[in-house]
Amino acid sequence: MDNNSISLIMMVLLFAVFYFVLIRPQRQKDKKIQEMRRSLKVGDEIITIGGIYGKIVRVKGDDRLVIQTGSDRVKLEMARWSISSLANEAEPGKAEKSEKEETEESRPTPKNIKKLGKAEDKVEEAVEAAAEAVEEAAEATEE
Repeated sequence: MDNNSISLIMMVLLFAVFYFVLIRPQRQKDKKIQEMRRSLKVGDEIITIGGIYGKIVRVKGDDRLVIQTGSDRVKLEMARWSISSLANEAEPGKAEKSEKEETEESRPTPKNIKKLGKAEDKVEEAVEAAAEAVEEAAEATEE
């Protein structure tokens, strides 16, 4: 083999590596995103490319959506291509909770306050027990 054929083989191998490492995975990712954008429907919670969280309230034709954001229910008209991902897919590992459950947990109620008080008492008891154990260990090492 001469140098020209070796160079040609190396270039082909280099292109093959780039294709399978960079190009092909990017194309597959783009196909998934396009499929997600085509399947958007009213009620889906989304994140835009700009980082705006919202809920789809209306689909206008093939290329526009109206989303509702925030507690003041501001409505924004967006291009379909500006949707980055679904909100529940963007945060893996988070357990899905309804809005009602989230607001109930974050709102202070007498029941929640009572639980916090009990937890604080248990922490104080554990700290006292640890302090006593440290004192006993110090006395045992002195003897």
